[in-house]
Amino acid sequence: MKYLLALDQGTSSSRSIVFDQDGQVLALAQRELRQRYPRPGWVEHDPAEIWEAQLATAREALARAGLAARDIAAIGITNQRETTLLWDRRTGQPLHHAIVWQDRRTEADCAALAAVPGLAQQVRASTGLQLDPYFSATKIAWLLDQLPDARARAEQGELAFGTVDSWLLWQLTGGGVHATDVSNASRTLLFNIHRGGWDEALLQQLRVPAALLPAVHPSSHCFGESTAELLGGPIPICAIAGDQQAALFGQACFRPGLAKSTYGTGCFMLMHTGTEARSSANGLVSTRAAQPGGAAQYALEGSVFVGGAVVQWLRDGLRAIQGSSEVQALAESVPDAGGVMFVPAFTGLGAPYWSAEARGAIVGLTRGSTVAHIARAALESIAFQSAALLQAMDRDAQAGGGASINELRVDGGASVNNLLMQFQADLLGIPVVRPRVVETTALGAAYLAGLATGVYAGLGELEQRWRPERYFHPTLSRQRAGELMARWEAAVRQAMAH
Repeated sequence: MKYLLALDQGTSSSRSIVFDQDGQVLALAQRELRQRYPRPGWVEHDPAEIWEAQLATAREALARAGLAARDIAAIGITNQRETTLLWDRRTGQPLHHAIVWQDRRTEADCAALAAVPGLAQQVRASTGLQLDPYFSATKIAWLLDQLPDARARAEQGELAFGTVDSWLLWQLTGGGVHATDVSNASRTLLFNIHRGGWDEALLQQLRVPAALLPAVHPSSHCFGESTAELLGGPIPICAIAGDQQAALFGQACFRPGLAKSTYGTGCFMLMHTGTEARSSANGLVSTRAAQPGGAAQYALEGSVFVGGAVVQWLRDGLRAIQGSSEVQALAESVPDAGGVMFVPAFTGLGAPYWSAEARGAIVGLTRGSTVAHIARAALESIAFQSAALLQAMDRDAQAGGGASINELRVDGGASVNNLLMQFQADLLGIPVVRPRVVETTALGAAYLAGLATGVYAGLGELEQRWRPERYFHPTLSRQRAGELMARWEAAVRQAMAH
């Protein structure tokens, strides 16, 4: 039996999972990651804490599995995307806290760039993305402008930029490798997804020195080896993929038209579009899918900034619950949300609305409203946002002559919530399918690493390994679902009018 170690560095925690060759979880270790909010709309992580937690969980997972470094065929890395780090190439020391993907500090910068004639269209044509603070480029420029001598040092090649995957790879290899993969590179606003390389014109327009950038490889690629002292021996690092592309891969969505939604801190829906980068007329972005090698693969994506994080807010902000696991019971204590709609636009709204100015809103409150109604509305907001994404995706698919999406594969922490998954199916009007292994983000990284090292023969073998655990079939009439979506859109308009 061969084993694979997946390092899953997410927004709210760092996790490491050991998988056996059959894709079953042998051991898991997890540590929560502290969120830092220095100002409203700003979100940061400590790079040292990211690395220390990731290394600790890797060691713990190996110990729990009773395995040594020699037993692991390869490491696969999957990571929160767009989160931006700068560090000193000589010392390896970060220059600043990591600026998290949720951070909105560069809203004004993006607005100024959007006012440059033709630039938004140029960005869209090259990268498939929107000019939005969500992506990495304006975060990089902000750091270079704010930190003393940073821009001059960057231009002289003294500094390195990376998303979290590059930071972990640098640490694992003792500073020996500065690289990323196509899926993470395609989230920076700097990568031409058609040509497969950094876009020199956009680097100039967005003021990012090329000397900062990592090398870019396919997602399934042997990037290097971990230094021996970290995990008890060297282990090949043979996969990197952004968390959402890794989940698409772990869900065996290898063919055009297959779609998945991950319910994590945010919610992310991706539909595979094959070797074609399909543009969206409905607020979605085009992105590179995880690439095993060979021809480039693409996906349409919609990103919800606040998904499962709304449950954290119920716990830490509203103090309505003591633990996240309590939310289903509280929500089920009432038959419905009692007319309450909760739009959790804590950091603006992502796809398909793209409103950086929107702020959270709870509407429809009456004297009869209780904390249980708010909890149910918060949970339902995850499904409403995801339904808006799928409707946009469906419109794009049909406009391109493709078929409608006929099922949605789901994963992530909140996918274990049966109430949420049933409501999701009711809104969508199609089956929602939860697989037996819901750790599909880490599994995708493990599969990509296994492909690079010959553990798996090809995609056909991986496709056969995917197994459903439960189907949630819609029970709501389409008329009622349409009425609920109309009320949701009305609530969104109120949040955007803030």
